[in-house]
Amino acid sequence: MRPIRPFFTARRGGGARRTTSPVLTAVALASGLALLATGCDSGDSEADGRPSAVATADDTGGTSDGKIKIPDDIRKKLKEHGIDIDKWKNGAWKDWNQDDWLREAKDYVNPIIKDLWDPERMRRAKDPDKGVDNDLSGDQGVTDPTPVPVTARAVSPAYHANAATAGKVFFDSPEGTMVCSATVVQDPAHPGKSNLVWTAGHCVHAGKKGGWYRNIAFVPSYNDAGRSTADLQNAAKDEVAPYGVWWGDWTQTSEQWIEQGGPTGGQGAAYDFAVIHVTPEQGGGGRSLEETVGAALPVDFAAPAVPKVQSLTATGYPAAPPYDGQRLYQCQDKPGRLSLNASDPTMYRIGCTMTGGSSGGGWVAAGSDGKPALVSNTSIGPVTAGWLAGPRLGPAAKSVYDAVSGKFAGQ
Repeated sequence: MRPIRPFFTARRGGGARRTTSPVLTAVALASGLALLATGCDSGDSEADGRPSAVATADDTGGTSDGKIKIPDDIRKKLKEHGIDIDKWKNGAWKDWNQDDWLREAKDYVNPIIKDLWDPERMRRAKDPDKGVDNDLSGDQGVTDPTPVPVTARAVSPAYHANAATAGKVFFDSPEGTMVCSATVVQDPAHPGKSNLVWTAGHCVHAGKKGGWYRNIAFVPSYNDAGRSTADLQNAAKDEVAPYGVWWGDWTQTSEQWIEQGGPTGGQGAAYDFAVIHVTPEQGGGGRSLEETVGAALPVDFAAPAVPKVQSLTATGYPAAPPYDGQRLYQCQDKPGRLSLNASDPTMYRIGCTMTGGSSGGGWVAAGSDGKPALVSNTSIGPVTAGWLAGPRLGPAAKSVYDAVSGKFAGQ
């Protein structure tokens, strides 16, 4: 397995040195960066003809009753995008014709395919200042020295007891079956009953050269007992997904990621975030994701500037060697600044040995009110590992968050 989308070939040492020129900084960093999602060949032959579509989201976020029933208006909406739901559920989703790849924010569709994400398929998916604008203006074009690597610490199982908001995002891309990390976050429109998940933009959308990925689903507390890869060979679904599989019935990422994000040079990394609204594959008895897992993190869009952040904790499921993607890890470090483009917001950067698969995992710090909050997510790191960088969440991130929350308000 390998990290996908390396920005350029890896440079020995895997880091950037401080420079007085933002252009030189970007060139030096780009020689060893990678988006930290991983994947492998999808191997979908065994799934052909087996899964059946059981639900899909309509424009108001509703779903079917869990039986094989797709409302006519939903079929029409899908057909407007060239998608025949019956063909889609029987494998047509594997056709990655670039001319038909849904790209724009309004185009997202993700019909549920029951039991597509079975244990084996999941296991194989490798790889307190409030003046945000003022803070960022002084940081543009400034990169701090490369941090000392911090060895990722294994989270003690049960993961639900020690990191209840963490989980995995699974999705399909033209390269195969992929995996990222993600975090359950609060929904201001539904206090205590959130169905929102925070992850990286590149875990849901390919950026300027592509469109929305397919079969996007979230599994909270994946492999909750921390079993080894060998022990998971014949694991039951409730062992790897004890709190269910939750399909993304709507997701949004930043327009900057859609227009700029790509496989080379770190374009769009400062805006590499996404929010997914989820619904349970099997029906949740009316219980929300937050109620099901018992927790959700607030998101702080006015988090402290880098010099004022004493500690950040990044959480994720690293899947590229020496990790195997089956266990949850964390890194804790005092962040520095990373700038790839003087016109973009400065990113947080910490020392951490987590690898591909940790992308999208939440970064938690004391927020503007002094309480733990999500302030970033893993976006990029050097191919050789040693550090991670994530966007500093500001107005663009809040706009994405508010849009997804607002779409389902009142439901």
